Amino acid sequence: MKKLQGRVAIITGGASGIGKATAVKFIEEGAKVAIWDVNEAAANATIEALNVDSNTIKFYNVNTANFEAVEQAAKAVVEDFGQIDILINNAGITRDSTLKKISLHQWNQVIDVNLTGVFYCTKAVYPYMEAKGYGRIVTASSVVGLYGNFGQTNYAAAKAGVIGMTKVWAKEMGRKGITANTVAPGFILTEMVAAIPKEILEKMSKNVPVKRLGQASEVANVYAFLAAEDAGYINGATISIDGGLTI
Repeated sequence: MKKLQGRVAIITGGASGIGKATAVKFIEEGAKVAIWDVNEAAANATIEALNVDSNTIKFYNVNTANFEAVEQAAKAVVEDFGQIDILINNAGITRDSTLKKISLHQWNQVIDVNLTGVFYCTKAVYPYMEAKGYGRIVTASSVVGLYGNFGQTNYAAAKAGVIGMTKVWAKEMGRKGITANTVAPGFILTEMVAAIPKEILEKMSKNVPVKRLGQASEVANVYAFLAAEDAGYINGATISIDGGLTI
């Protein structure tokens, strides 16, 4: 039996990159998928490429930094699919700058999506999971949230913040049959990273003990593992997916 058979999963930022790979993996494992994203064209391309019917995957145009939009989208998912079992808080943006140069707008943009948006999405879906007595919440942190990185004050703060929130949720929700965990990817070869000049990518790869960048599918595999019923005793954990970069 497929390990996500009969489950309904929301994947934020599911139109491209790691989110797209996660949608593909979850469909393969038998889940029904709700993609929450603001890039309708990319989401529709992903859905078309999967070649499955509309009862298996749907796109919802959702700005996760808007709580009203998130609440409405959660309600729509339940109306369309009947339940919410899994939330993958994958959506994220970067607006890199040193502390000296970073603008308040850059700070707020990243915090709004990468931290507050995670809070909004989790708060909106929690009542549905609580009513059912089952749920899996998995949130994308980053090695930057664990160890920091030059020029990423806003991103590091947000990614460290989601780890802290997740530990709280693990304590609060565990008795309700709901687990909460984070993953901390390192250098992952997404469409955005692939646009970086080749020589820089090679330098990045050399810094990783396994001597390569990670694949989006490798993060998706960990999402799927944590989202499955078999992972029910993993709660409040942060799993690094970085090829040994941070050891």
